[in-house]
Amino acid sequence: MLKKERYRFLTEYFLDKYPTVETELNYRSPYELLVAVILSAQCTDKRVNIVTPPLFERFPDAQALANGTAEEVFLYIKSVSYPNNKAKHLVGMGRMLAQEYNSEVPSTIEELQRMPGVGRKTANVIVSVIYNQPAMAVDTHVFRVSHRMGLVPKTATTPLAVEKELVKHIPKDLIARAHHWLILHGRYVCVARSPRCPACELTQVCKYFEKQK
Repeated sequence: MLKKERYRFLTEYFLDKYPTVETELNYRSPYELLVAVILSAQCTDKRVNIVTPPLFERFPDAQALANGTAEEVFLYIKSVSYPNNKAKHLVGMGRMLAQEYNSEVPSTIEELQRMPGVGRKTANVIVSVIYNQPAMAVDTHVFRVSHRMGLVPKTATTPLAVEKELVKHIPKDLIARAHHWLILHGRYVCVARSPRCPACELTQVCKYFEKQK
């Protein structure tokens, strides 16, 4: 099967199964999503959603976060992964957001990546979800599924390489949704250990499954 046929099959399948799809992180504003995505690094969305309600009650906006301390933020997020670093990053991010951007979350990847705790993946999530830009955030799920399905070559060994390959083949108007499709598939079906191939409806175009026969 040609790569373009594989991509076409996948997009048609996901469009039918998940015509509308969104992040599983709970948020009510761009600021809250930015905080949640920073916290979600190497941590489950479920855990982040438990932590954020009291955090947002205490720090409802960028200015409140800017006025806080890493020590206090830590008390609210200590159950997530790497809480010490994330607490420092959140306070630093709050200060930059309040002082340089008038508490408005910027809409470009370049500006977002200037902020503490914001890497390319986080920036891509923000511009995709908040500003509906055709950005592909590559986390561990997207990286794994892309390789297993044969969407990217073996030489795509970095998240950036995978990102560039995916956006090259996915229709521009579907890139934002495709990010969520691949995450959900990796989170619930194509899991890291013992992928649930018997429950998968994509095995006919999956290179990983083909090798298991």
